[in-house]
Amino acid sequence: QVQVVESGGGLVQAGGSLRLSCTASGLTFDDYAVGWFRQAPGKEREAVSCIRWHGDTTSYADSVKGRFTISRDNAKNTVYLQMSSLKPEDTGMYYCAARRWICSGSWQNYDHWGQGTQVTVSS
Repeated sequence: QVQVVESGGGLVQAGGSLRLSCTASGLTFDDYAVGWFRQAPGKEREAVSCIRWHGDTTSYADSVKGRFTISRDNAKNTVYLQMSSLKPEDTGMYYCAARRWICSGSWQNYDHWGQGTQVTVSS
C-alpha cells in the first residue's frame, strides 16, 4: 500500500522560512517524480514545484522561483521543499504527489497523494 505523508507546515511571518518534507512508502521511490501543489481557500489547486525521479531536473511556478528550492534524498524516500522569503499569498494547503518518472504541471496526472500540510503566512 502506497503512503505519502507531508510534514513541516505551520504559521510563519512574512519573510520567514519553512521546510516541507514529503515521505513516501510502498513504492519504488527512485522511479517517481514528486510534485508539490498548493490550494488556497476558494482557489484551484496549483503546481508549485516538481523534481524528476533522478533529481536532475526541477521546475518551479513563476510565483516561487528564486524563493523555493526542491530537493530529494532517495535513500530516505523523501522530497523537501525549502521555502524562503514567504509571502501571505503563499498561504494554503500544500500537497505532495508522486507519478512515474517525469513531472507534470497538471495535478490530475499524479497517482499518489498525501493529506496535505497547512502553511499560513501572516503579514
